[in-house]
Amino acid sequence: MSYPVPAEQARAEIEIKKSRFIAYARHIVSRETGMAWLEEIKAEYPDARHHCWAYLIGNPYCASNAGMGDDGEPSGTAGKPILNVLQHKGVGDVMIIVVRYFGGIKLGAGGLTRAYGQAAQAVMEILPVEQRVPMCTLQVTCDFAREQSVRHWVSQAQGEVSQVDYAQQVMMQIDLPEVALAEFTATLQANQCEFKPL
Repeated sequence: MSYPVPAEQARAEIEIKKSRFIAYARHIVSRETGMAWLEEIKAEYPDARHHCWAYLIGNPYCASNAGMGDDGEPSGTAGKPILNVLQHKGVGDVMIIVVRYFGGIKLGAGGLTRAYGQAAQAVMEILPVEQRVPMCTLQVTCDFAREQSVRHWVSQAQGEVSQVDYAQQVMMQIDLPEVALAEFTATLQANQCEFKPL
């Protein structure tokens, strides 16, 4: 099933009672990528008081993995409202980090919750998205004479050849959109090319 994912990184900033909230959103594929990005943002804003975050990995309507962090803010006032925004936007494989510079005026739990929610909302409103196309990987084995034909069928199916090994035959690793799989494998069979899913 395809769903929208971030096409590129976005940044938005809001100010509430002299506190600055700088929100970033971008595409991530795993918790590890998200945590690595969080370290980059912390290094970019080492003097900020909080770096709060939330992410949603997989299909946004039944996400396989979600996480959040308050980074020192009162429990539930930062990560949770950010995640809440993500859960209502219908975008998958996404992470938001909100950097907060304290402005000297305490916002209280309700104020913090609203502020982090507004910052997350602001960045999601400008985040460019694209459809994620579910892909599958095949290993295709063919004669040298057929290599160009196979490459042609791959490009017609909007796939790509990610690896090629030349031995007695040509062995190719191919990434294809799932929707093109049936037609592509039928063409391979008709031309005596062997294939197996990876």
